[in-house]
Amino acid sequence: MTHAIRIHRFGGPEVMQWEELDPGNPGPGEVRLRHTAAGVNFVDIAQRSGQMKISLPIVLGRAGAGRVVEVGAGVTTLKAGDRVAYAPYNGAYSEERLIAADKLLPIPASLPAGLDDAVVGASILQGLTTQYLIRQVRRVGPGETLLVHSAAGGVGLILCQWAAALGATVIGAVSTDAKAKLARENGCTHTVVYSQGDFVEAAIRANGGKKLDAVYDAVGADTFMRSLDALRPAGQIITYGRSSGPVPPLDTGLLMMKGAISVGTGNLIAFTEGLGKLQEMALDWFDALATGRVRVTVNQTYAMKDAARAHADIEARKTTGSTALLP
Repeated sequence: MTHAIRIHRFGGPEVMQWEELDPGNPGPGEVRLRHTAAGVNFVDIAQRSGQMKISLPIVLGRAGAGRVVEVGAGVTTLKAGDRVAYAPYNGAYSEERLIAADKLLPIPASLPAGLDDAVVGASILQGLTTQYLIRQVRRVGPGETLLVHSAAGGVGLILCQWAAALGATVIGAVSTDAKAKLARENGCTHTVVYSQGDFVEAAIRANGGKKLDAVYDAVGADTFMRSLDALRPAGQIITYGRSSGPVPPLDTGLLMMKGAISVGTGNLIAFTEGLGKLQEMALDWFDALATGRVRVTVNQTYAMKDAARAHADIEARKTTGSTALLP
């Protein structure tokens, strides 16, 4: 019998239970997957706490890596032993699971040896998210200056590196001096620390007194409205998270008065399934890893049964970069 972290009610980390759970045999089009790592992301916390309404009970975790154990009828693209990853589909906080074969991404053999399953599993959702943020919602390129909130977080560190590799100047906003140092080591030309003054004034000052082309905001309630004042006319704010709470209702007339600001957003399912770009996005992400344009550091690992402690540490802002659960 295998185990999984499952919740039966919404709440704090204490609602996460390590339970016996037999996934069964794969049906047509499915594979049985043995996890070697699972990523921990803010969306998991949003689901656990009830910010995102989902049906219960559910096995948490929307990103993982592992090995195919068994394939069901009609599966011809994968075989037992294949190394794969996936996002964004619930069920990653488990030792084994069933999943549709067409949702799995073969991990290229060309990835450097140091990019093990912990790195891939911890970063796959963050990497695919960054791909649509900087390659589709906005085509980031040379000459742009960006402000990135939560620059030392999982998506933040990846976004800052990748945007810098594309030629943009990146200003990272973070909560501590230690995180500012980390952000500068990962693509940020400048950093601002929230507690050391107004982040808008600091970002404009860092940009030579000029307003910015775009803001990437994963914080939400605490930063969104103020961030509008950091943008040049016809600038863009891209909202993709709400770690401090949801963005308040927005009057589009305010965007006009601020200088014709545009708002970009999205979710991974919209791009991977709605637009059918999962494989294309994965190839772009794996190429960024293989070429070194993006380096991923798994700064925290936990035993999968200790996933509640991982959630508590993330909510307490004790973590940086990517976090992995290991069975």
